[in-house]
Amino acid sequence: MGMGTSDNQPGPLESYNLFTADPVLPDAVRREGGNIDLLEAFGHEVGREETREWGRLANRNVPILHTHDQFGSRIDEVEYHPAYHSILNMAVEAGIHCMRYEQPAGDGAYVTRNALMGLITQIEMGHGCPTSMTSAAVVSLRHQPELAEVWEPLVVTRNYEHRLSPPDQKSGVLLGMGMTEKQGGSDVRANTSTASPVNGGGPGGEYRLEGHKWFTSAPMCDAFLVLAYAPKGMSCFLVPRVLPDGSRNSLKFLRLKDKLGNRSNASAEMEFDDTAAWMVGEEGRGIPTIIEMVHGTRLDVANWGVSLMRQAISQAGWHVAHRDAFGSTLIDKPLMQNVLADLEIEVEAATLMITRLSGAHERMDIDDRERSFARLATPVAKYWLTKQSNPVVREALECVGGNGYVEDSIMPRLYREAPLNAIWEGSGNVIALDIGRAAARNPESVEAFLDELERSRGRDATIDEQLDVLRRDLSVPGSESDARRVVEKMAIVWAATLMVEHGDPVVSDAYLMSRVAGNHGSLFGTLPGACDLAAISRRSVPV
Repeated sequence: MGMGTSDNQPGPLESYNLFTADPVLPDAVRREGGNIDLLEAFGHEVGREETREWGRLANRNVPILHTHDQFGSRIDEVEYHPAYHSILNMAVEAGIHCMRYEQPAGDGAYVTRNALMGLITQIEMGHGCPTSMTSAAVVSLRHQPELAEVWEPLVVTRNYEHRLSPPDQKSGVLLGMGMTEKQGGSDVRANTSTASPVNGGGPGGEYRLEGHKWFTSAPMCDAFLVLAYAPKGMSCFLVPRVLPDGSRNSLKFLRLKDKLGNRSNASAEMEFDDTAAWMVGEEGRGIPTIIEMVHGTRLDVANWGVSLMRQAISQAGWHVAHRDAFGSTLIDKPLMQNVLADLEIEVEAATLMITRLSGAHERMDIDDRERSFARLATPVAKYWLTKQSNPVVREALECVGGNGYVEDSIMPRLYREAPLNAIWEGSGNVIALDIGRAAARNPESVEAFLDELERSRGRDATIDEQLDVLRRDLSVPGSESDARRVVEKMAIVWAATLMVEHGDPVVSDAYLMSRVAGNHGSLFGTLPGACDLAAISRRSVPV
């Protein structure tokens, strides 16, 4: 780690083990069956200065679209800085895109994989998009066994190969997704892209696509799962970049988005022009087919919200622990302790939530109760954790002060990344409405979620009261305008139950007093004086 200097500058937070420095993650992962030894080794590798530099360079040197080669031939290729390839290669070699398929469900691989992703995206989030989509795409691809037979073995490798070639000439592939169009956005039923069958079409059959996709992240992927209207309705299709004969598919990238954040990861406007595609699943069942992929990517997006919070708070904790002002170290100032402690309890609750959810996803294929719980808990986590990352990162940046506002620091990048997670894979309103529909259509999910929370009944009177209120809220259909309020309550009460069951008592007490009992202001730094502010704030400092 960096050291302070004689001019009262803390110095940078340099090499440290991101896994062992986290005050709650190791125990949470152990509880859900994850591989502690692997994560400890990876935490060291990710925390190296070289890895941090890859993250910096990948975002300073944004991707470049090349639509044509020097001879005027259409190529539609995206050029990335070598640092992006380096960090994506690290993720692929770690198995983040495929580990969940290498071991039987329940063996801890998915929990381990999710923790790995949470560690590496603290350093660079943009590369997480292709690994997330690749991991999740396999579930949807299995709806078409003959396609899965070709593509899944190339996913379940730890080989990163970014050259563009037919699948039978590659040792590893990455898969992307294209859903939204400019006229509809989140309303995918407003899509206009069409699919015409070749030789009769049908599941696994060839089609030709016409239309566009407004946002297609990670356009360097080898193939994409997309939605388009076939004669019998909205359907899911696999669109490869390169056709089996080695020729380029007629898939055009019109431009790359100039985004606020996530700069290392290209997002393209994509056009179909007699583009070859193969149907995945039943015709007219495209949304149910691809939504299984979305459940996985929503878990990852929620995870990224937590990773941004942890890294931002680590930076803030390091700074205030090594910076003097007005006669003492900043972390010894009571008001700074209040701010930092307030941030710390938020990220510790978030870490418990995301790890418990990882365990549910780990076991959902062998445990119906876990599947029902995950159906509701996943969008709740996606909604809450991605939204909370925004104010947490902003307040952490303020703790670092002016040094956190300049581009030499990682803080501006974390600040720019934070809003995205609340947007992609369903914005806040979309997620809140999805939760309402899930509650109405799958009452077993409501019961599984409430049963999970009921395990803590009797531990704290304020939790018991909120459990009763939440049960009443979920027992009757609510109005659309009330959806966000209900989801927020679901998240806070769920987090509270995890805190009393598994959190440090000092941190849990502070969470209950502030978040559940309501002894808290509208901004961070307003914890009640009864909290052990000094002890909690020290937990934010990486050691």
